[in-house]
Amino acid sequence: MTIGAVGAVLALTGSGSPLRGPFALFFLFSAPASAIAAALRGLDPYGRVLASVAGAVVVDMLVAQGMLAVHRWTVDGGIVAVAVISGLTALSVFVRHMRRRRTADKGV
Repeated sequence: MTIGAVGAVLALTGSGSPLRGPFALFFLFSAPASAIAAALRGLDPYGRVLASVAGAVVVDMLVAQGMLAVHRWTVDGGIVAVAVISGLTALSVFVRHMRRRRTADKGV
């Protein structure tokens, strides 16, 4: 995940590094895939990997399609949009986990 974060930072700062493209591409696939994988804890490992990779492709394509449809496509905007969607997905998983933990602590 560190490589993805470095890629996002390199892309957002406009760095001329040759690693900017591959690392940013890694971020665009790893961020939504890891968030979706966290949400799919009940699946077996192979199904979870397959569903999270497919979900990452879908998130990336929907972001690109939506930005192109409204004529607002930018590389920075795409990276930010994917980061926000992935962050919200991960946040919802965290909130759901905390709620379950709180009810388990109460003994309900």
